[in-house]
Amino acid sequence: MKLFGKYDCSEVVIEDLSLKQVISLAPISIPHSFGRHKKSTLGKMKVNVVERLVNKLMRGGTGEKTSGKVIRTRGQLQGKKLKLLNIVKKAFDIVEKRTKQNPVQMLIKALENAAPREDVTRVTYGGVSYQIAVDISATRRVDLALRNMTLAAIMGSFNKPKSLAESLANEIIYTAEGDSQKSYAIKKRDETERMARSAR
Repeated sequence: MKLFGKYDCSEVVIEDLSLKQVISLAPISIPHSFGRHKKSTLGKMKVNVVERLVNKLMRGGTGEKTSGKVIRTRGQLQGKKLKLLNIVKKAFDIVEKRTKQNPVQMLIKALENAAPREDVTRVTYGGVSYQIAVDISATRRVDLALRNMTLAAIMGSFNKPKSLAESLANEIIYTAEGDSQKSYAIKKRDETERMARSAR
């Protein structure tokens, strides 16, 4: 069974062993599980990674300033899963046309490059709060990478002639190639890890 009837997930290789156990590449034609796993603990590990990408796109903007402006989607993406499935399908077509590679493999490479390994958390001892560096679990690494990539796609198409599909395709390609100048997700990963290094 091929994703969208075009892309074979069985030949996709996940090189990062920690992410391999939390990324699902289950064979599925249309990545839509209808929330079947939402009540089970760590149920999202059983959800196909492309569906998780679609779910992360269903957001209502940032609500705070990101890159100097507040991003608003005005309800155009929230709950519109079939619309976003078509957008992701178009983005994958663009990725395949530009790179001549399986877009699911490019998405996995992008996740491996964009997933931060360290973060900071706030602890309080004797009424004094300070930040310490902590390792991030594999599930949170995937969540952060997906969130940053989809946020970059939404920001790239916000008030611009570029479509969301083109913006998402660009972010997947730049992140998979490890381009720290053009990829927002890699910039966020570097920023997170830099803060963690300074908090050691």
